[in-house]
Amino acid sequence: MSRWKAASIHASISVAIGLVVGALLLFVWYPPPYFRAAGADVLVLLLVGVDIVLGPLLTLVVFKSGKRGLRFDLACIALAQAIALAYGLSVVLRSRPVFVVAAVDRFVLVSASDLDAADLAEGSRPEFRSLSYTGPRTVGAILPKDYAERTRMAFNPGGKDIDRLPRLYVDYPEVAPKLLSRARPVRELLDGRGAQERGALASALARIGRAADDVAWVPLVARKANLVMLLDPAAGTPLGAVAVDPWPNQRARNVKQ
Repeated sequence: MSRWKAASIHASISVAIGLVVGALLLFVWYPPPYFRAAGADVLVLLLVGVDIVLGPLLTLVVFKSGKRGLRFDLACIALAQAIALAYGLSVVLRSRPVFVVAAVDRFVLVSASDLDAADLAEGSRPEFRSLSYTGPRTVGAILPKDYAERTRMAFNPGGKDIDRLPRLYVDYPEVAPKLLSRARPVRELLDGRGAQERGALASALARIGRAADDVAWVPLVARKANLVMLLDPAAGTPLGAVAVDPWPNQRARNVKQ
């Protein structure tokens, strides 16, 4: 067998594994549109570089039919590749979105790595004390009832906000009316937008079968990008997130500065 054939076989196996991992990322751990917003696009590039590129390249370098110790060399390459892939997957899992938290006037996309184990153990209900492996759960977060604690949170900018404290989580319907009172009509969101964002909104409205006048929105804050969450204007039910910047004017000012 030539080294090119051996590297091709290795690459085919690596691509198959990469496709499985990619499917888990895109459709299970980071469902759209949270893939880029949670930073998974960078993680995927790292995984692809290790799994699909590095392993086959090393095989191409060391492979020589009949070479003494070839099996050992290939076993070392496979082991190194497996370890690197396992480490990459552990990073991906720690960064996966686990909660979409409705907090005051917006949603916040919370990743597994954003929550301390001690805080998670204090979740007000069993479902708030576990981390989902099948996409983020939509919940609400309320301010503490204790006035002194609320004051400490308000005057401690470096502290944890309510979206990072599962003991303050509640079922989403409990906070939906308050959140809806802060929502704005989608018609306003369309003003001054470029073709790409207008197209994304039009596609989202078509998917849910709603007109622009029949949908409200609030911001959705994530690690790498801010999105828009569409809401039913009557019940406040989330209708889906859209990859549209809720604060384009603020972003433009930051760029100028």
